[in-house]
Amino acid sequence: MSEQQPQQPGQMGQMQIKADEKELQGTYSNLMMIHHSVEEFTLNFIYIFPNGAQGKLLNSMIVSPGHAKRIWRALGENISRYEAQFGTIKELPEGPTPNVGFVQ
Repeated sequence: MSEQQPQQPGQMGQMQIKADEKELQGTYSNLMMIHHSVEEFTLNFIYIFPNGAQGKLLNSMIVSPGHAKRIWRALGENISRYEAQFGTIKELPEGPTPNVGFVQ
């Protein structure tokens, strides 16, 4: 009989995540808008078409403030690893902020 080790605080066992082929392929977004309230952060992922006259909301993720901070930290750590391996990420100069509004 195998003995199970007690889990350490903050440690999870192995988890299986189900994903269809569409989710595994991913989606390209070239604009993200962030809104927040005291209880949540909303991340709207948008694709602006090359003509710049219109775009499409691809996905809207709503997360708790604690999870938003974990995403921020994880993204920062991954950017640091990326730049250590491939060099500094060059940013284009910021252009004017697009005036974006949602329509149905």
